[in-house]
This record gives sequence, structure tokens and C-alpha cells, in this order.
Amino acid sequence: MKSSTIISESDRPIWQIPIAAIFFTIATAILILALSNLSFNEDGLKLFLYELKSCVLFMAPGVAFSLRKSVHVDLKNSKFRPTFSVGPLKFGQWQTIKNYQYVSVFHQPTVDGNYIFEVNLWYDDNKHFELYFVNNYQEAFLMGYELSEQLNIDLLDATVPNDFKWVDKDEWKAKIASGKID
Repeated sequence: MKSSTIISESDRPIWQIPIAAIFFTIATAILILALSNLSFNEDGLKLFLYELKSCVLFMAPGVAFSLRKSVHVDLKNSKFRPTFSVGPLKFGQWQTIKNYQYVSVFHQPTVDGNYIFEVNLWYDDNKHFELYFVNNYQEAFLMGYELSEQLNIDLLDATVPNDFKWVDKDEWKAKIASGKID
């Protein structure tokens, strides 16, 4: 069993990086201009706050175009840390989970009529930890299967509403070994 794992969203599309860079550059220019024109009187502070608001308005889409989510799993110490990263900056806190129960894979409809598959770790009877979202059934199941194997717990297929099934992991091992995963 691996002692630590990182479950991560796929990389952002390459076209989003320059867009994020443009928004961050404009926000930085506004901030530098605001700081250079700062005067410590009432009108000067009002102007600074107005310019700071503009800076935040340009930073928001920059963050949206560059944000990545990942989950760091420390199995040895039973800790999980969901992180959000923008470039080299990472934000997140470790959480301890002791009473693992099962991993579930289910789907949620999206606005456009497609589905997003979600992998969750259930613990303490009715609490769950959201690990992974993907629009590919096979990828979601492989992620859920791998984590359930590492934790030595069951895997629940909840992709069909009101027809949940416990997955026969020996059968999945054989499918993975043969390369015939449906």
C-alpha cells in the first residue's frame, strides 16, 4: 500500500494560461498604479479603495482560469488535504479521517445534459469526503477502485439512480489485468 497519493484534476487547457496571465497583469498594473498614487487623506483613500476594487475584479477571472483542485492523501497517518492552487500558491488544511467505510462513484447531471462522475470517500456512517470529479466513467471508476484497494474498503457503484451496487473488486482486478474495462 502506498503511504501517500495525490488525486488531481487534469491540467488546465493551454489556452487558459495566457488569458489568466493577461488578467493577472492588468490587476498588477492597477495595484501598482493605485499604490503609486496613494495619498493619506479621505479622498486619496477612497480613490485607492476604488482602484483596489478594480484590481480584485481583474484578479477573479485570472484565478478562475488558473485554479486547480487536488487532494493529498496520507494513508499512513489517515489524513486528507484538499488543496486549491493558483500557480505555485496552494491553499488547504489537513483533515484526519479514521473510520473509513467505503468509496462511492456516482454521477450528477450537468446543465448541458451530460454527466459528471464523482468519487467520494465515506466515513463515520454518513460523512463523506469529495475526492474527484471527471466526465469519464472509466476514469472515475479506476480512481475509486484504486483508492478502495489502498484503503482495503468496499467500492459502491451509485451511477444508476436508485440501483446502487457493491462492486466485486476481484472481477475488476481481472478486467484491469485483461485491459477490458467497460
